[in-house]
Amino acid sequence: MLFAFTFTANAQAPYRHSIGATVGNMQAFCYKTFPTSNFAIQIDAGEKFTVGAGHTRGWGGWSSTFGTVGANVNFLYEPNATGGLYWFIGGGPSLGYWWSEVAHGDLYYVHGDWGKFGVNAMGGLEYKFNIPLALQFDFRPGYGLMFDGYDNTISYFDWSVNAGVRYTF
Repeated sequence: MLFAFTFTANAQAPYRHSIGATVGNMQAFCYKTFPTSNFAIQIDAGEKFTVGAGHTRGWGGWSSTFGTVGANVNFLYEPNATGGLYWFIGGGPSLGYWWSEVAHGDLYYVHGDWGKFGVNAMGGLEYKFNIPLALQFDFRPGYGLMFDGYDNTISYFDWSVNAGVRYTF
């Protein structure tokens, strides 16, 4: 009985499913679904610059920037604010790979394919138009761990500010 109630959609959800893109600090494909009226699950899979977008660490003439490729799953509480406007709050885990681009003078190379795990919060606004279109703006603060092939772990504050556009059905 509880299982049937948890996964039954009703008319209060703005739509049942959506698919589209997320852009900003993260460039990703996005899928969102509403199993119940105020509960949404959003999955983003794509690329994101990490440890501060455009942030450069330098030592002895060497500099390095970091990026990630992975998937982020967020579980969201999303009630209606007014009309087609919805606000949401939630969070979830992310998994993927990371790489660093290292430069020293004319030398340039990429380290890559190491593991990444993180958790993030997510909050923002979504507007569902009367046509099958939804726009979303969100902020995602979080914490991440990057692992390399040398038994090193880098922990970092992770964040992202994004906009999304999705086709709803």
